[in-house]
Amino acid sequence: MTTPTTPADGPLAGLRVLDASTILAGPLCCQILGDFGADVVKIEHPTAGDSMRGHGKAKDGHPLWWKEISRNKRTIGLSLSAPEGAALLLRLAARADVLVENFRPGTLERWGIGPAQLHAVNPGLVIARITGFGQTGPYASRAGFGTLAEAMSGFAHLTGAADGPPTLPAFGLADSICGIAASSAVLMALRHRDRTGEGQVVDLSLLEPIMTAVGPGPTVYDQLGVVEQRNGNRSVNNAPRNTYRTSDGAWVAVSTSAQAIAERVLRLVGHPEVIDEPWFRTGAGRAGHADELDGYVGGWIAQRTRDEVSRAFTEAGAAVAPVYSARDIAEDPHVRATGMLTTVDDADLGPVRMHNVMWRMSATPGRIRFTGRALGSDTESLLIDELGCDPAEIADLRARHIVA
Repeated sequence: MTTPTTPADGPLAGLRVLDASTILAGPLCCQILGDFGADVVKIEHPTAGDSMRGHGKAKDGHPLWWKEISRNKRTIGLSLSAPEGAALLLRLAARADVLVENFRPGTLERWGIGPAQLHAVNPGLVIARITGFGQTGPYASRAGFGTLAEAMSGFAHLTGAADGPPTLPAFGLADSICGIAASSAVLMALRHRDRTGEGQVVDLSLLEPIMTAVGPGPTVYDQLGVVEQRNGNRSVNNAPRNTYRTSDGAWVAVSTSAQAIAERVLRLVGHPEVIDEPWFRTGAGRAGHADELDGYVGGWIAQRTRDEVSRAFTEAGAAVAPVYSARDIAEDPHVRATGMLTTVDDADLGPVRMHNVMWRMSATPGRIRFTGRALGSDTESLLIDELGCDPAEIADLRARHIVA
């Protein structure tokens, strides 16, 4: 496998990021940084690798999620728990701008590569520490996964049918929100570093970003003593807001967050008389009549195909969207026209379609240079070519499974 060149474009060109994290939140943070030009070095256990390699579907033995989450990352196998591996990490950190890790609090310190040692070799290093519950507090030492954050954030409590159990997402929601938040936090810390020369530690839990995304529930409880409950697909803030089945068996989602949109929807479905009702004038008032409004909207939609519903709503200036599967996303003309998905050549699988960079920048766009690589693909180029390590020493460390 060829050695990727250091990126020379993108707004983050010139930054070196060490990705010592596993699974999703930290790796997604580093994927975003790499997409926009950072030189990301993925550090994995030399024999086990990142557990993310075993997540999701695979084709011909090649994990598909890995191809995306580890794109734009060089990879080195390095045992950080071994003194020799820890010493090599410090040498790599001396040349880096950012290190992202998600070991349990105290782990890096136990290995002799905590923030004190890292900042001793590189005072300007930004160290992002992503854990389930943060570096301090009574839960800091607990094992932390996205599922637990989804439960404790209030998300599961508010998700699902009113008479059903709390519902968890079927994907890494908390991890993904945290990874996106972490990329922002890292850039804030880099801004401070560029102004002062001072690196710092970013302490980020899986719990806090998704807790923020769930909304102001704690504030509502604090001020009103109200604990909001599950409401299915409905909203306590407006109506009609739900998913509705069409005559051809598809599903669509309708939103009426704006008053004008709500009025257009009810005119469209043939019930303009309710617009003059006093309760219709506010979102909360409409939410109190959700059964009635769902009956009007759902009945109208049930008599028409998905395409007919979409066309009628669009012509009326009302808000509707089809409920998509992965196949629908891949075939959608807007997704195709705007490049939300892109095709990248992979050494193992050939052309692979995946999510594109997450946003468009007119002057300094990001790009995908290569897909996720095999474990240890860049060990020699990093340790021998960049750090000047002796090849015989690396061969010995490899034989003892300290590097790969």
